[in-house]
Amino acid sequence: MVDNIKGMEAKNNFKLFLPAVSAESNNQIQLISVDLQGETTSVAVFGAENGKVVSKKETAYSTTQFSSVSDLINKFISEHSLQNISKISIAVPGPVINGKSAPERLPWKLDAEEIKSKTQISKVYLINDLEASAYGLGNSCENGMVTIYDSGNSSNGNVAVLAPGAGLGEAGLFWDGECLRPFATEGGHCEFSPRTNDEVEFYQFLNKIYGIVSWESVLSKSGLFNIYRFLRDAKQQRQPEFLTEAIENGTFMEAVINGALEKKDRICTMTVDTFLIFLAREANSLVLKLKATGGLYLSGEIPLMMQKFINKEKFYKNFIISDKMEGILKDIPIYLVTDTKTIINGAAVYAAFYHE
Repeated sequence: MVDNIKGMEAKNNFKLFLPAVSAESNNQIQLISVDLQGETTSVAVFGAENGKVVSKKETAYSTTQFSSVSDLINKFISEHSLQNISKISIAVPGPVINGKSAPERLPWKLDAEEIKSKTQISKVYLINDLEASAYGLGNSCENGMVTIYDSGNSSNGNVAVLAPGAGLGEAGLFWDGECLRPFATEGGHCEFSPRTNDEVEFYQFLNKIYGIVSWESVLSKSGLFNIYRFLRDAKQQRQPEFLTEAIENGTFMEAVINGALEKKDRICTMTVDTFLIFLAREANSLVLKLKATGGLYLSGEIPLMMQKFINKEKFYKNFIISDKMEGILKDIPIYLVTDTKTIINGAAVYAAFYHE
């Protein structure tokens, strides 16, 4: 196991399948990219130049202040007096089917045709946010990722992306022999499966709350709190006053992770340690299902906040546990994505160079 986190090589091994990257019609154009989230949505205007996308202006908005994503985009266009926008690309936290999406954490439904009509921009693309993030990995610089583990025996192959945040995002990149082709999954909504007696008790605790217990109920902001309240309510761990205040103030996630870093209270350490065990196990499952010999990329807000813990042996040792596949798992390189703009950048890459 690597003792110290080290910078990933600049080339980052990403050669994405971008069939329209050489199209002259996609050179020297402006496009709008949107990272659509339940609380705060980021909108940026990009220039597409010589096979690269470059962010020129970006603004963050309170999502719920708008009645539609079209109104939000039109506000951005008006504020920055933008003209000659060729395309719009919207990264959505949920499944996209036939240019439509109805994400659970958003106040509105989305339809690419309706957005075209309301924005008067003829090319509008909706893309799952983790699929967009996968495209964004290819646009990240050498400082956008750090190596958690590298056996030195890695090879080309499929890639897995696991991103716990407001929800649990999971995506893959298929290696076709020459390029990587990103695709979305909804694996975060698969059912959680307990392994130990304590985990069975945890499952039963969540089953009374949710009925069906998905991995998103374990590996997300709300999942972190679910682990905590199980330890507090079922395992009789004391709740310290600073966490009581944090729960009331809506800052629980930051407080419990910082509490573990500073070793302020046992329940903080137990919560983070349990989360990391589950994170390693779901990472294991995703890698095996995708046969992701090209690597595992941990992304999202929570892994970034837990960076100092993820580098410890507890994560890696739980990641390689398998009845028959430990020989494959021990050679899977693991990276932490530190670039917080992969979604909005990736949505721009997808619109600029995947489509004519």
